[in-house]
Amino acid sequence: MGPAEASALPESSRQIDHLFAAAAAVPAAERAAYLLRACPDLPELRHEVESLLAFDEPAGEELAGILESTAASFVDGSSLVGGRFGPYAATALLGAGGMGAVYLGIRAGDQFQKQVAIKVVKRGMDTEAVVDRFGRERQILANLDHPYIAKLLDGGATADGVPYFVMEYIAGKPIDEYCDAAAPGVPQRCELFRKVCEAVACAHRNLVVHGDLKPANILVTAEGTPRLLDFGISRVLTREGEASTVDLAFKGHPLTPDFASPEQVRGGPVTTASDVYALGAVLYNLLTGTRPHRLRTYSKAEVEQGVCHREPLRPSAVAPGQRRRALAGDLDAILLTALRKEPERRYRSVDMFSEDVRRHLVGLPVSARHGNAF
Repeated sequence: MGPAEASALPESSRQIDHLFAAAAAVPAAERAAYLLRACPDLPELRHEVESLLAFDEPAGEELAGILESTAASFVDGSSLVGGRFGPYAATALLGAGGMGAVYLGIRAGDQFQKQVAIKVVKRGMDTEAVVDRFGRERQILANLDHPYIAKLLDGGATADGVPYFVMEYIAGKPIDEYCDAAAPGVPQRCELFRKVCEAVACAHRNLVVHGDLKPANILVTAEGTPRLLDFGISRVLTREGEASTVDLAFKGHPLTPDFASPEQVRGGPVTTASDVYALGAVLYNLLTGTRPHRLRTYSKAEVEQGVCHREPLRPSAVAPGQRRRALAGDLDAILLTALRKEPERRYRSVDMFSEDVRRHLVGLPVSARHGNAF
């Protein structure tokens, strides 16, 4: 972010950015004393920075683990291990959620025992609406052919009517975990992200909005190839470029608050701009190690305030020390453009977002810093 852009920030935001960056460099046990010395007469400012520092701690991972185990408890996954799905047999539970489960499987009698992923609707959840959504996901996958999107292999229903479909099994890690383990530099993270943009742009060309872009739905193989998964809440665009949200936020709609756009949180119509926003949140996470909304309790009120009203901090202010210089300027501007609250003020397309990242990597001017991004 350049000097002119920085000066446009509210004074309180600049103070929070500065204090957060300074306090983050202080040992955790000394931060309270440091903040008291730095702003003794501004308790609200201290509280805001302390909240950000608390969110930045590893406790967030513990919360994620609790949420994951809670989601898994919705499905009795073990009951279908060993079951048959057409020519395929389920061998282990890979994951579960409120509507269904995903199993590791093999094709029975296959000489090479190639592994697949089998997605199954949960018993008792096979209502007309859920089965319809499941069928839409299967059709969407059948229409998408891209090297960075997981491929649909087969589908049908069991003898007792349980719908399922079979996809290629991706042996990989969520993109954030992959980056944590491999520790690539900022340019390498950006190049990996651009491959994800290719997959999303392919979906958009086929009039499909993914609607749930997040690290868990982007696996990266050991060779460094990303694969986009889970089109379960995707929407097919109308001629006007919108896809109405079926369920309102927090009333059954399975959005992910850390990566959802303001219009999704409000339960409004989603467009390709919603995916641009989610991709901005994913890249913010990959480059800073934190999430843009600074959520702690995930209550409805906090999510609405954080996602719809509170501006994210500059990425360079919250990134680990060695990355701050690399993010300052272009990448700050690129990410904050993608994360604008108003859809019409974000990048007009995923391709434009990706192109700005490419221009930054090769040292060319980026549209986000020159008013040409939207």
